[in-house]
Formats: sequence, C-alpha cells, structure tokens
Amino acid sequence: MQLKIYNSLSGEKEIFHPIHDNSVGMYVCGPTVYSNVHLGNVRTFMSFDFIYRTLMFLGYKVRYVRNITDAGHLTDDGNVDNDRFVKQSRLEKLEPMEVVQKYTVDFHKVLDLFNLLPPNIEPTATGHILEQIELTKQLIEKGFAYESNGSVYFDVLEYNRRGLNYGELSRRNIEELFANTRDLDGQGEKKNPQDFALWKKASPAHIMRWNSPWGEGFPGWHIECTAMSTKYLGEKFDIHGGGMDLKFPHHECEVAQGKACNGTEPVNYWMHANMLTMNGQRMSKSTGNYILPMELVTGDNDFFEKAFDPSVVRFCFMQAHYRSVLDISNDAMLAAEKGFTRLMDAVQLLESDKIVGSTVSSIEVDGWQQRCTDALLDDFNSPILIAHLFEAVKWIYLLAEKKETVSADDLQKLKRSMHDYVFEVLGLKKTERANDDKLDQTLQILIDLRNQARQARNFELSDQIRDRLKAEGIELKDGKEGTGYSLS
Repeated sequence: MQLKIYNSLSGEKEIFHPIHDNSVGMYVCGPTVYSNVHLGNVRTFMSFDFIYRTLMFLGYKVRYVRNITDAGHLTDDGNVDNDRFVKQSRLEKLEPMEVVQKYTVDFHKVLDLFNLLPPNIEPTATGHILEQIELTKQLIEKGFAYESNGSVYFDVLEYNRRGLNYGELSRRNIEELFANTRDLDGQGEKKNPQDFALWKKASPAHIMRWNSPWGEGFPGWHIECTAMSTKYLGEKFDIHGGGMDLKFPHHECEVAQGKACNGTEPVNYWMHANMLTMNGQRMSKSTGNYILPMELVTGDNDFFEKAFDPSVVRFCFMQAHYRSVLDISNDAMLAAEKGFTRLMDAVQLLESDKIVGSTVSSIEVDGWQQRCTDALLDDFNSPILIAHLFEAVKWIYLLAEKKETVSADDLQKLKRSMHDYVFEVLGLKKTERANDDKLDQTLQILIDLRNQARQARNFELSDQIRDRLKAEGIELKDGKEGTGYSLS
C-alpha cells in the first residue's frame, strides 16, 4: 500500500512517508469567526474531512488539529476600523468575544449538518497568546525579526540573505515581491515593504489587546498557526492543509517562521483545496453571486429551484477532486440528487433480503475493492472512488434481478465495503428524502393543480393552494423555468 499525496511544495505527487510509523499529524487552517461560514469554506473543510476519514480508513492513527482564529488582525491597509472583529462588533453592537462565540457556534452547527468529524484538537488564537509572544521573542533573538514602534516584523530580506527562500511554497520571486509591494500595513515602520507583522501595537481604539514585552498589542495572523501547530504536532509534522487562497501569504509566512525559528522545514506535505464557484463565476457578496450553506439546504435563495439535503450537497462536492475547481449550479445539484438517491437505494437494496448468497460469484468483488482503495491511495481521488461505487450499484440491481450471482463470502465483503466507502469514507448519511420521493411527487401534483387553476383564472383556488402549503412550511417559488419549492 503506497499512498501518494500531491505536495504543493514540490508541485508533484509524492509517496507518503509519515514521520512516525502509522501515525499522522495534520494541521488545517480553520475559520476566522467574525461572520457566518460560507459555502467555499465548507468545501475546504469537507475536503480535509474526507482526507481525515481516508487516512483513518487506511489504518493511520491521526492527530487532526484545526484552529479557530478569534484574535483581531488588520486588513492590508492597517486601519483599526477594518479589523474584522472590531468592525463586526460595531455593526452588531456586541463585544468582540460575543461575535466570536456567535460565529463559532454557527461554524460548528454548519459542519455538523454536513457530517464533518470534529478535529482531535481545536485550539484558539486567543488561548495561545503566550506561545505567540514566545515564538516572536525567539525570532527576534535569532535575528529574523525586529521591533519597531511597539510592533514586531519578520525580516524577509534577512531571511533570504541567510540562504533561505521566501516564496518557495507559492513559487514567487523575492525581487518581484519587493518591486510590486507597497507598505500599506507598516505605515513606515517596516525595513522592507514585504516584511509581515508578528505582533502589532494596539492603537487606543483597538479593543482586542494583550500585554507583551513590546507593549499592548495583538498577534499577527501568520504567527498564530505556527505557534499552535508546533505546540500540538511538533517542530516538524506531516500534513498542513487549507484553501488555495491561503498559500500566499499565509502559508508562505508559516514556512518562513518555522524554518527561521527551528532550522527545518515545518511541514513535509502541504495540501491545498481548490475554490468553489457558482454558475461558472466566483462567489462574491459584492456581485450578488453568493449563497450561505443554510440557504442551499433550506431552499431560501434565488439560485436553486428547491432545497437540497446536506448529504446531497456533500455528495455533489465529493464528485470533484479536492484540487479541482468545483462549480455548483441548479442543474448540477439536481444531477447530484439523482445520483445520490440511486446510490442510497442500491445500498438499501443490498442490505435487504432481496439479495442472497450463492455458491459462486459471477462478479469480481476483490478486484473492485482494490480499485476503490487504489483511488483513495492516488491523492484521495473521490470522483474515481464514486465511479467505482456505481460499478457496484449496477451489480446490486443485477443481483436483485437474479442476472448475476455472488457467493455468501463475497456478499458480505460487498456489504461491508459499500458501507465503509459510502458512510465512513465519503461521510454520506441516509436520508428519508433519498429513499422516499413521495413528498416530491405529492407536491408536484399540487403544483400542477395550482397551475391549472391559474390557467383557468381561478385565482382564489390558486392562492388557497399556495397559502395552505406556506402555512405548513412549504413555500412555492415561481420562476421562468416553472415552480419550485423550499421547506422552512
């Protein structure tokens, strides 16, 4: 068994060699909890949930660490008014830590909804201020950082002077970085525009602040992950994951901090999940091409004609490789729902008494199992795994029709493997909606009756059907392509 992982650091698939036999240390950058978790975040965390599940399925003991960013940090312009937590606390008229609690709870609820396993350790940035201060002190002592007007910056030029390579992860040229960077954050405090903050001096207006050797302030964004990952996984660990958008500058800065402080590459395998788009365009609040996870699940949105069960959403996401861009649309979700329902119906049929063991097998279960495992070993290839599962779906229906045979031993292997791959590895869950389409059929009948009433200009009956359904928590949504519904 040779697991291969695409390593962002080398740009190649590499055979996975854990630092400790059969054990894996994995750190994934968690959310910044100042607002509702968005669907793109869910895609990233779901990708690493699948990777976590796969590693355990392959027999590894995994320590999975995923942080919570709950300390204030500035945006690029260095303006305290743009600190995400301060800004949100003013908008909602809450204390910053009330904002943190509100959106941390939302984050956990959403991930539970999509059946993500919790990490083994979930540290918070505010719970590790001392570790971040200590790490900053070490970088100053080693000559890789300097204090300026109560703030501390990492010296990128000095890092490169010592033969190290800032830009190795994102493959950026240091000279180009310096030429194309303006000093927005340091406001004249930095030696070099590309230097990044390890600790920032708090202005009188800044709410979130802690004592430090350099005065009251708060940690930089990048230092928190280095402090927490090394505390729980060591100075060098196996896997560091996150979204593609974090590769630069966040992960690049983590590489530099780890090498500068400990003299070694901090991570053996860097893994990055790709982005999520909707209707072929990047999701963005400013353009209106944006949807929250709960809006997709409840149907309370203007993009999708109906609500979709969380397991259907998960199945849709798993149909794309974690390194590929995933685009969701109404048609894609409907197709995913159809595929998910067929898969679940087959699993239910396999577990029923309609398929019984025979003396011989006309299907090759062992070879199929190996193909499924090979897909997982090839950089966690979920779409290939799903393709192999639908090979088994065809067998299941043929077995039920007595057109194929399976031995008693192979039947048990098939049952066990289908359960493991579908529920334990892909993380799907059985749903009533997947096994029973009577609700959809009944509602379609009522929608058809309402449309007939409208065509006959019997608006009283049309409105009565609409209002009675709404009173039962079912809202009809009329659109160009017909009438859909959402459940409240």
